[in-house]
Amino acid sequence: MILADKIIENRKKNGWSQEELADKLGVSRQSVSKWEGAQAVPDMKKIVMMSELFGVSTDYLLRDDIQTADPGESTPVDRGLEEAVRSVSMEEAAAFLENNGRAASRISTGVMMCILAPVFLIVLGGLAEADLIGITDAYAEAGGTAMLIITVAAAVGLFVREGMRGKPYEYLDNTAIDTEYGVSGMVKERRDNYAEKHSRLLILGIMMCIIGAVPMLIMEMTRYSNNTDVLPIVGVASMLTIVGVGVKLIVLTCIRHGGYDKLLEEGDYSRLNKKAGRYDGIYWAIAVAVYLGWSFVTMRWEITWIVWPVAGVLYAAYREIMKAIVRAGS
Repeated sequence: MILADKIIENRKKNGWSQEELADKLGVSRQSVSKWEGAQAVPDMKKIVMMSELFGVSTDYLLRDDIQTADPGESTPVDRGLEEAVRSVSMEEAAAFLENNGRAASRISTGVMMCILAPVFLIVLGGLAEADLIGITDAYAEAGGTAMLIITVAAAVGLFVREGMRGKPYEYLDNTAIDTEYGVSGMVKERRDNYAEKHSRLLILGIMMCIIGAVPMLIMEMTRYSNNTDVLPIVGVASMLTIVGVGVKLIVLTCIRHGGYDKLLEEGDYSRLNKKAGRYDGIYWAIAVAVYLGWSFVTMRWEITWIVWPVAGVLYAAYREIMKAIVRAGS
């Protein structure tokens, strides 16, 4: 086992991300990344510091012929994070990344469908109220509601289907992993190649969510000059469409990028964050319940979408609280 693999293995045993190890050594995250990718070698001072941090000898770190550390020397610093480790082969990693890419596309589409679902109801109801179609308000509301329910049901079907397909890889969310030789390098290379696209999609998605309200505002402002009730309907439908596409792009690229972090146990998927994220499903289930409950009770779908950005902001605070609880209990 070479030095790069030993650094990765011992960093993960201690539950540290590359950033956390870099802070402890007084170097940049890029330096640690290069060490682990066998693109650079740390100087002797850093080798000594790592041997003390990892609780292993410098001989173990420097000599490729020593494959395992003396059990008496290896002492993970944060014992609260010490747990059974699951090995991940190159084939498993490649299969997961392929599945994650498909899931990202389908789940993001499902999220977009949930946001676009009320468009049918809003448009039909508005056109019927303005006497622009030959059906009554009641029929328009019934038809729009039916389309809304069908669309949401189809989206939920996508979520359930992808959840079932992802079950073989659930261990990546809640179990410490140890990637086999070459896996980390492959994943890092793919993540680096995707980084620029990730940034573009993320920025575009955020911009679309911000400017989504512009069509509605323009239509509302021109409503009185044109003396029509149709323009606000067009504005709301346009807003939901733009926001829906923007959210799809954000969810799509975050799931794809998150797949790389899962295999590298970095970012939101470091061992500490895995422990903190065990109840994420409950958090988002509550967010969905609030969104649907508020929307169906008030029928103000043009407003209730705000639940999602608010839930996203609160999620960051929620995760920090959960990480603090995990540290306190370690």
